[in-house]
Amino acid sequence: MSAPGRPKRESPPGGGAQRQDAVVEGLEVYVVGGAVRDALLGLPAGDRDWVVVGATPELMAARGFTPVGGDFPVFLHPRTHEEYALARTERKSGRGYKGFVFHAGREVTLNEDLRRRDLTVNAIARAPDGALIDPLGGVADLRARVLRHTGPAFVEDPVRLLRLARFAARFHDFSIAPETLALCRALVDSGEVDALVPERVWQEFAKGLVCAHPDRMIDVLAECGALPRIAPGLGWDADVRAGLRQAAGRGLDLPQRYALLCRSSAASLQQVLRAPAACRDLARLLPIVLERLEDVSSGAGAWLALLESCDAWRRPARCRALLDAASCVRGDVDPDAWARRIEAARAIDAGAIARAAGGDAARIREGLHSARIRALEALEAGSPQS
Repeated sequence: MSAPGRPKRESPPGGGAQRQDAVVEGLEVYVVGGAVRDALLGLPAGDRDWVVVGATPELMAARGFTPVGGDFPVFLHPRTHEEYALARTERKSGRGYKGFVFHAGREVTLNEDLRRRDLTVNAIARAPDGALIDPLGGVADLRARVLRHTGPAFVEDPVRLLRLARFAARFHDFSIAPETLALCRALVDSGEVDALVPERVWQEFAKGLVCAHPDRMIDVLAECGALPRIAPGLGWDADVRAGLRQAAGRGLDLPQRYALLCRSSAASLQQVLRAPAACRDLARLLPIVLERLEDVSSGAGAWLALLESCDAWRRPARCRALLDAASCVRGDVDPDAWARRIEAARAIDAGAIARAAGGDAARIREGLHSARIRALEALEAGSPQS
């Protein structure tokens, strides 16, 4: 039996030793979290995060590490620039995800550091010799495809609910332990979830929306009652879910997925989520494009009205992005055909029309409109596609 406070170790399934360098030689260091989890799942390796046990900020500085932490000690390796955090514990001291006091003394053990994490699959460490330290059964949960909280402190931090929903979107074949969902509902019922600030909500939303199954993130938030609290005004139904799923299947980008998510939502949602301008722009325009698409069967005039509504002349890429998103809702939208229409209308020589109109603004507008209509009609006459 291992000594109290010492990490429980097990042989890694096919893992190799991690190479030590001179900077960390003699320090008790472990790779933790996502890098270990993803390696065990056979996924591509991302950034590695390290935990250092038994060290002090002064010792880290003497080794050449650069301090970057705010609330707790985090340091950058002088050559690799990977993050090394001192092992720490946390204690609830107030409301919300910032209401914690952290302690990073030399006496804090690796097991104590791992126990403060959100999910068991994120609470696995790997030693430099490749051995796994897994005090909470994270490896077993990876094998069973289960997302499970590490302990009852899960209900102290509402960000953990967001992270769970985001991981559910990424690892769509993982179930969520029933007792973990119960704690999510407790976070909502206690009002802790109301302490989330828009910037933090958006940070997790953005990561979840670009996952392979972004709709599952929203489903999880809805299932535990958090969705109307953190995204009031978000309209979530079978049609919105289907559009978002289509976007993910086609590899559309974050602004397009966000626009599809918000297409049935209240305008006030934009103030709550604080998404970047590119996302808000597409979310504002997509309902207009979808409405214009209802009339396109009437011909070139309706096509031109749609292109004008999203400023296709100056921002053709944005117009194409909107039409790609619209095709996830309407199966009759051919984005390639619309791309040809954009180019045909943009090919009009506006300078020549302006010169012919003698600089008269009204005549220029009329001339451009007529020329673009003719270009669209000519394109249609010469192509069997619609």
